[in-house]
Amino acid sequence: MPRPAPVTTERTVRNILAAAEKTLRRHPAATMEQIAEAAGVARTTVHRRFTSREALISALTAWATEQFHAAVVAAHPETTPPLVALYQVTANVLRVKVGSTFAMDRAPSADPGVAHVHADVLARCDQLFARAQAAGVFRPDVDLAWARRCYYALIHEASQDRDEADSDTDALATLVVDTLLRGIGAGPNPLQNH
Repeated sequence: MPRPAPVTTERTVRNILAAAEKTLRRHPAATMEQIAEAAGVARTTVHRRFTSREALISALTAWATEQFHAAVVAAHPETTPPLVALYQVTANVLRVKVGSTFAMDRAPSADPGVAHVHADVLARCDQLFARAQAAGVFRPDVDLAWARRCYYALIHEASQDRDEADSDTDALATLVVDTLLRGIGAGPNPLQNH
């Protein structure tokens, strides 16, 4: 019997990972058999590709991390005007996070490849924030490390409890960027006079 073509195998793996994300998001204790059923493949097909449930979850985390990295890179944050890049990175990342909440909310992986991707995204974000500050998008006195932490928290909160089909990621991105740049207070800063 001929071996399946690599494209078919790759497509099968992607389908299993997508089904795993949706299934585990709704039922974090789902079994390999339930994931196979959701993917429309035999349980043996899942076991042939992933030796254990932990291996499947690890692959799912790596897959979501690759999508996260690609979303940031696609916005060209190093060359696009800072405000445009900030919005585009936010929208792109929200699309990934809303579609991959189970995998993205997992504790950081011990996988060196995943750690490398997160370090690269952090460096790109720091570079974008420095460019934004130099362009006057952020105030000159803003602590950029703190701003980044707030930004990450806003993205995390915006992606929580969202249904992929019902989420308007462009509206969420606008909300995140607006909150980051303008805050939620009204009028002048009352702390400046104290």
